[in-house]
Amino acid sequence: MYKNLAATLVAACFFSPVFSQTAPAKGSAAEPVKAGFVYVTPVTEAGWTRQHDEGRKAVEAALGAQVKTTFVENVPEGADAERVIRDLAATGHQIIFTPSFGYMEPTLKVAQDYPGVKFESITGYKTTANVATANARYYEGRYLAGIAAGRMSKTGVAGFVAGFPIPEVLQGINAFTLGMRSVNPQAMVKVVWLNVWFDPPKERDAAMALFNQDVDVIAFHTGSTAVMAAAQERGKMAVAYHSDMRRTGPDAQIVAITHQWGNYYTERVRAVQNGRWKSGNVWGGVREGMIRVGDFGRRVPAAVQHEVLAAQKAVGAGRLHPFRAGKAAVRDNEGHEVIPAGQTLSDPQILQMNWLAEGVQGKLPR
Repeated sequence: MYKNLAATLVAACFFSPVFSQTAPAKGSAAEPVKAGFVYVTPVTEAGWTRQHDEGRKAVEAALGAQVKTTFVENVPEGADAERVIRDLAATGHQIIFTPSFGYMEPTLKVAQDYPGVKFESITGYKTTANVATANARYYEGRYLAGIAAGRMSKTGVAGFVAGFPIPEVLQGINAFTLGMRSVNPQAMVKVVWLNVWFDPPKERDAAMALFNQDVDVIAFHTGSTAVMAAAQERGKMAVAYHSDMRRTGPDAQIVAITHQWGNYYTERVRAVQNGRWKSGNVWGGVREGMIRVGDFGRRVPAAVQHEVLAAQKAVGAGRLHPFRAGKAAVRDNEGHEVIPAGQTLSDPQILQMNWLAEGVQGKLPR
């Protein structure tokens, strides 16, 4: 999620993960695997860091006494991150997960000095013999949430509170817009750029400003629950991101896009335990269980829920792709053809996305 260098992401080559469901060996006398986790924000009740901590807890639940986990929260990207990662490596942790893009370079630097330790750079794109990378196809969930938003919106105008104009965020805005317009071809999406990932007051102010512009449903790519709370306060609707946020917006939430890291983290720790860990690149989505849409709010009719869940099954089966054009080409909001009729964007094209889809109001910051 955090601080991407957008254009360079295309250099990454991804494969889809296959997660083993093999039960851990029983009665092993081996020392537990020590797994470390570094978090860029505090562990809050919902959001990016919460989902990764849920992944850590899933490792503990799956492996029990065969694993010992440690986490350090609220670690700024840069020198502080390198210090924390180095300390984990120096204190016997055999695998260290660093889920923030800005941790990529500090992770690589420490990995050079600890070749026997395995590192997992989550949202990074550079690998070495002992550094693997993983990310999720968040855009799949965005498209599905767009269907729900398109069905639920009365004004046909949605808002989107966005962190930085990087490919991952642009993928989300565009997929959300295409999802909305698949059920309401006239739908519009208004975007506010924050140039920050985690600033609850700023996130709230952006949401309130959008609600004053005919927006009745809102999505966001930021790190807190502030946008959901604002929607609850104003009697509007919102799409939760990262986590289920119904505790914050019991009336506002229509659907949640959640990130599921437990199976991936468990398999990687198990691979260290069994001596099978290998470096690689993973970009998993609905099919791999890394992205899930659900947790519908109480105001969402059953028919809409069924439509979204059916679309989710189609995405998982490969029958539906958010960036596949139908009989008509997909155009950006300046009128340029970006996906020819009948064509599907390749992973490299998705990874270097630098346009806003037709229906998005405003220009891409340059």
